[in-house]
Amino acid sequence: MLQGAYTLLVTPFNQDMSLDENGLRVLVKRQVEAGVHGIAPLGVTGENSLMSDREIARVVEVVVDEVNGKCPVIPDTCTSSIEATLERIKIFEKIGCGYVSVFVPYLVLPKEDGIIRFYEQVADSSKVPILIHNSPGRVVVNLSPEGTARLARHPNIIGIKEGVKLLDHLAKIVYLTRDEDFSVFTGKDTTLYPLMCFGGHGNFAVAGNVIPEVMRDIYEHCERGERNKAQELHYKYFSVFEILRAEANPIAVKEALNLMGLPGGKLRLPLTELSASKKEKLVKILKEKGLV
Repeated sequence: MLQGAYTLLVTPFNQDMSLDENGLRVLVKRQVEAGVHGIAPLGVTGENSLMSDREIARVVEVVVDEVNGKCPVIPDTCTSSIEATLERIKIFEKIGCGYVSVFVPYLVLPKEDGIIRFYEQVADSSKVPILIHNSPGRVVVNLSPEGTARLARHPNIIGIKEGVKLLDHLAKIVYLTRDEDFSVFTGKDTTLYPLMCFGGHGNFAVAGNVIPEVMRDIYEHCERGERNKAQELHYKYFSVFEILRAEANPIAVKEALNLMGLPGGKLRLPLTELSASKKEKLVKILKEKGLV
């Protein structure tokens, strides 16, 4: 089973909006040295939908090359049709990824039976294990805990990256899949600690870009039964978790990396820079935590 703290990696762009490959390697190297349990490029945090197919493949190539087998690389497909999803999975597999994350189909507003059939067909055809990526805030539709439990019985569906941060929703998924070989991750930094307390398996972290060691330690303290230590870190960095979601992801986290002297890079339109008031608050919090 997959477990641990995985970083939802940003994609750095140069001033001319081209891919900053050197900057990407710097970010990946930092994650590996921090001892994160895996790296998740692309997706929302990686501005997947704002890149060409060629750029998407190149990001994964660079990340896999720089990781060099030291931890799993789990890119997100960000696709809606079965054909496009499988095509992208084949590309990621060829590059060297052992797992992929697959978004609940967006824009088309499927019913739950359609979502389930979509995942079953993708999993039947994929040569690599897949994780469900449920994100109703992005795709409008929501996969229920019961639907997740049904998919958890599929041998090639090994977990979920859950974007719903309601604790009863997360707890029910853990409860319903407790007898399956299935990992329940939260995609929200504020819910890593509570999810671990009731049997979850880790998170895919935006904050991992800024404080990878902290996200790793919260998970590992929980795994060792050191709940007090995990709780201390959860409380200490809660304001960081929140400010990094102050505006549409990845606006604030890229700004934070740039303030820290790391290659967060530019945002591609229609994303725009962090507002002045939010930037002021971000700077204040980063200074309080000794990050700038």
